[in-house]
Amino acid sequence: MQEITEIPRTATVAEATERVRAMTSPVLFHHSRRVYLFGLLHARRLGLRPDPELLYVAAMFHDVGLAHPFSGEEQRFEVDGADHARTFLSDRGFPAAAAETVWTAVALHTTPGVPGRMAPEIAATQLGVLTDVVGLGLDELDPGQVEEIVGAHPRGDFKNEFLRQTVEGLRHRPETANGTVNADILEHFLPGLRRTTTVERVLGSAWPS
Repeated sequence: MQEITEIPRTATVAEATERVRAMTSPVLFHHSRRVYLFGLLHARRLGLRPDPELLYVAAMFHDVGLAHPFSGEEQRFEVDGADHARTFLSDRGFPAAAAETVWTAVALHTTPGVPGRMAPEIAATQLGVLTDVVGLGLDELDPGQVEEIVGAHPRGDFKNEFLRQTVEGLRHRPETANGTVNADILEHFLPGLRRTTTVERVLGSAWPS
């Protein structure tokens, strides 16, 4: 694989790889590796300079919350993954600012319109996710490099498996998906799901008017 898409050779990267491999399915593991590689290619294309190690940790942990909630609290799966990533880096002595950057990259990876205005690691993580999940920006990447990445990390039946694993990770906490793209997935696959809308929240608030 060309130098532009190499995985960093550090102890932290090696540990993150094994940690996430153990925490997630092969489908999500290969997805996460592709997210890093696509995100790095987009960053280089746009002239961004993310720290490759931090970008890698963000990409690898961005979906672990689907399989491993961080605490007993019902919270967005993105926040579960962000909490895992921050703890992982803090336990290894990374500066608080670096851990917070990765936390934010994971926590906001499904939030439209915001990550692209933030630090390179945050922007590149979402760009990688968007390319691998919905194909956004795929036509901006070199086809040869895309083929090489997919050859190393095959997609298989990714579309259907990704949707299935997202539903399984969220079916017990559907309200945490409100306001995110995941609400669409749950409404599609969970017959009878009735979310509380924002209009209902406004009209049903404690205010008299």
